[in-house]
Formats: sequence, C-alpha cells, structure tokens
Amino acid sequence: MKRWDALNDRPLGAIRAGGAGRRMGRDKALVELGGRPLIAHVAAALVTAGCEPIAVGRAEPVDKIRAVPDDAGGRGPAVGLRTALRIAGGRPVFLVATDQPLLRPETVTSMLQLQGRAVVPIAGGARQVLCAIYRAETLEPLEALLATDPTPSLQRLLDDLPFRGVLEAEWRGWGEDGRSWRSIDTPDDLVAVEAGR
Repeated sequence: MKRWDALNDRPLGAIRAGGAGRRMGRDKALVELGGRPLIAHVAAALVTAGCEPIAVGRAEPVDKIRAVPDDAGGRGPAVGLRTALRIAGGRPVFLVATDQPLLRPETVTSMLQLQGRAVVPIAGGARQVLCAIYRAETLEPLEALLATDPTPSLQRLLDDLPFRGVLEAEWRGWGEDGRSWRSIDTPDDLVAVEAGR
C-alpha cells in the first residue's frame, strides 16, 4: 500500500457522520459492532489505507476522531463533501458514511491510484457516491450546484461531472465484494452483519 510521508500529503478520509440516524433510532456513529463504534471501524480502514480520518458534520470528536462541523447554512452529504474539500488543501478526499464499517482498506488504496475528478464504484448499476474519491477539481461544480440547491444529492453532482467509474469486474479484481459500501441503516441490518449475512 502506498504511504504518504507527511500528514498534509495524506488523502483526507471524510466520514459523513452528522445524520440523525432515524431508521436506526440513535446516532449511528456510536452504534457498536464487535464492541467498537461503527465510526471506529471506518476510521481504522482509512488509516490503514494511508488517509487522515475526520468526522464531517459533527460538533464534537467521536472515538478520538477529529470532528469538523458542516459549513454554515447546510446539511447533508453534498455540504459535507464541500466542507471536506475546503479543508483538504488540494488533497484527494475519500468520502464514506459512518454506517459503512466493512470498508476495505485495499479498496480505498486501489481507488486512490486511479485518475479522475471523482472515482466512483458502480454496483448493480448504482453509483456508490458515499464510497468514492473526490478531488479538488470537484469543488467548483459542487459550489455551483449548492448555490442553486442547498440540499442536492451527490448523484446530481455526478450527472454533470466527468468521473471515473469503477465497474464490477475491476473492483472484484481488488478482492472487493461490495461490502465496502454496504450500509447499516437499521437494527436489522446490524443483526445481519453481526451474524455474517
């Protein structure tokens, strides 16, 4: 795996962790899997992949992960991505959700080697926008989108942005099976993952 020599050279691992967790019934970042909060699993994978993890959308650190509140005047993944890109200082941003604890470091490092303004896995025909790389060149079109819609989906951003799609044949070659973007949204999802289903 590639290593970055200095902290400010490392990609930024932006963990989207500001949601209310309504379907889970509580803050998903703090839900435990195997005795550790979900966000800790995500952060560990990012660190192994050479990224600097941050918790985007939170006012207070969680599990010793630096918290970065969303920019004023907005909420949601697109606002969180804008926040991360603004503080990344030109570094690539790997955006992932706090409820994706099965993230594979090998998938992160493989994606970081690919070129493109954004690098996005595609599974079952769907773009996995919350397990993707966004580079500095995406900030300007994202700002323009947010100027017209305060809560756009990241899918809308990609509709008008050239991006590098990673098709199933390629990501399976990395040993990925889709677990990296599997979300734990509900208590039943958590039970299923704990049972290895």
